Amino acid sequence: MNGVTGRMGTNQHLIRSIVAIREQGGVKLANGDTIFPDPILVGRNEEKLHALAKAYNIERWSTDLDQCLANSDDEVYFDAQTTVRRAESIKKAIAAGKHIYCEKPTATSLEDALELAKLAKEAGVKNGVVQDKLFLPGLLKLKRLIDSGFFGRILSIRMEFGYWVFEGDWQEAQRPSWNYRKEDGGGMVSDMFAHWRYVLDNLFGSVKAVSSFATTHIPKRVDENGNEYECTADDAAYATFELEGGIIAQVNSSWAVRVNRDDLLTIQVDGTEGSAVAGLRECKVQHRVNTPKPVWNPDIENPFNFSEQWSEVPNNQVFENAFKIQWEYFLKHLVADEPFPWDLLEGAKGTQLSDLGLQSSAERRWIGVPNLTI
Repeated sequence: MNGVTGRMGTNQHLIRSIVAIREQGGVKLANGDTIFPDPILVGRNEEKLHALAKAYNIERWSTDLDQCLANSDDEVYFDAQTTVRRAESIKKAIAAGKHIYCEKPTATSLEDALELAKLAKEAGVKNGVVQDKLFLPGLLKLKRLIDSGFFGRILSIRMEFGYWVFEGDWQEAQRPSWNYRKEDGGGMVSDMFAHWRYVLDNLFGSVKAVSSFATTHIPKRVDENGNEYECTADDAAYATFELEGGIIAQVNSSWAVRVNRDDLLTIQVDGTEGSAVAGLRECKVQHRVNTPKPVWNPDIENPFNFSEQWSEVPNNQVFENAFKIQWEYFLKHLVADEPFPWDLLEGAKGTQLSDLGLQSSAERRWIGVPNLTI
């Protein structure tokens, strides 16, 4: 597990996924066998690695990736490093015959992302990319609605994502400074369009075209050491996506927006038979037969409480951590060859949409999204 000392690597992948799987006794297979992961933690900071290993009862850690890849007993390479370091390390792991599981974006360019998918296919190693938002409770409820036919014909999707990330001068920023430097792999489009690609593709239909405007609202920030720096990457993007079937998705993503909605991410889906609004955990609906009849009248106070006109979708199940769910799917894919469609080629589609989004913004035009093959 390379890159476990970073925020995502530590919290979501180590503590809430691998450690949680170990504490529950492993992953049970249909034949009665159990998969029990034995990780070795890899990174550049010896002190942090030692502390993590000690805190979570993990025996092995190292700062030498090449030495770790040389050990044939470790069959899987996982990467949660910053994006600019990912492709080179994955190539080494593929060359060493390791199966690959990694964070997204898989690379900083489509060319590199496709090369990783091709190398993995040629080497015959299994591979997967983290696509965690598909396993959030709110999106699982949304998928339940779609599969039931609740919406009728889906017409449009509106997504609002983000919050105000402090500039770092009077209050510490919630995100690391590299996120706002293009040269270090930062940028809203590079960060989030990979997510929007798999969410839209898997829930609603393949993305066919994009029109995007990316901008840097906050030109200067203060880094972790108290030094002011120039923000060279976009911190907001306003996009429209055309999906198969004529569905239109409007997606606003910003690190410079103050939240006045139910959640940090909200997805509104409108269809001929009903509508839904999903957040990270909750989802509410309004069916055609329960839709009230508001009338526009600017001369009187608004008589409606619109939020009360929606009904909550019940949980009806226990929802686990989204990252842990996908880890378990991938482990079952490795050992029992169970299906796992979210491979490096799917990861490359996210990078493709990021590249095309930036191109659309630069050229101020709609751009088609070609099919990807290797």
